Amino acid sequence: MPRAVIDHSIGRHVIERTTFRRLARVDVARDLLIVALALATSTLGAIGGLGGAIILVPLLTLGGMSISSAAPLGLVSVIAGSVAAGRRQSSDGTVNHRFAVVTEIGASAGAVLGVFLSGALSERVLLWCLAGFAVAAAALGARRKGMRWQPDATLTKHDVGERHGSLSGAYLLDDSVVPYTPSRMKVGIVLMTLAGVVTGLAGVGGGFLKTPLSSEVMRLPAKVAAGTSTFTIGLTASVALVLMAIDGRIVASDAALVVLGALIGGTIGARVQKRLSPPVVRRTTALALVVIAVVLVGRA
Repeated sequence: MPRAVIDHSIGRHVIERTTFRRLARVDVARDLLIVALALATSTLGAIGGLGGAIILVPLLTLGGMSISSAAPLGLVSVIAGSVAAGRRQSSDGTVNHRFAVVTEIGASAGAVLGVFLSGALSERVLLWCLAGFAVAAAALGARRKGMRWQPDATLTKHDVGERHGSLSGAYLLDDSVVPYTPSRMKVGIVLMTLAGVVTGLAGVGGGFLKTPLSSEVMRLPAKVAAGTSTFTIGLTASVALVLMAIDGRIVASDAALVVLGALIGGTIGARVQKRLSPPVVRRTTALALVVIAVVLVGRA
């Protein structure tokens, strides 16, 4: 074989190996970035009951991913974060399962409707709508001061949890027990249905709407609203995700990376939330909503 041909063949193999290594580095960097984004957004989502998808989806689209590909990953992060945070939040009494089931009926129906309507709005219009919802929810939560529900010295840790036959309950705040009773449920369920529609449309958990609705409209304590929202958005997201899976919109490898980051982030977020006071949780939620609005506007 002529020497020129041999040299050409060797050179070609060297170029191919170099290209492969570069592509491998790019793939590893991309995978690590997806895990890191899922971890960070799920941590913040678990603290405020917002669900990390409302931040994760715009960030993924800013990186060049289409919203149709990013939306299923957002739902995956919501479900994984909800599972990770749920056990710790339930033990503190900050998840009201009866309240969750009642409000989730409307939210899940809305999520199904939202998935079927997902092609009706342009991406730009959808992002502007989400930004507007986020700002409105932030204003709703930030305008109230102090604690609506106060600790009851007559209650003990044995009273923590839900009240049988009602939506009332009590949660643990430091060494005190705080009782509460939600109200204005009919209005709240209608608004929760609209939050479900947003979930199906945009592939977000809807927690950025559910938490302030639970706290300010139906008057749950801020920490219970956040904990219950973290639980319910996992259910709502599951409904929407099944429909997207049937439509073949889920990339399994990317979804696995998001699950890894979201499980860690949800665990961290639940631990942090336990150490925060209700006003701090409410202000953190409001601040996060403003950040979300800025990200969405930047994307739009």
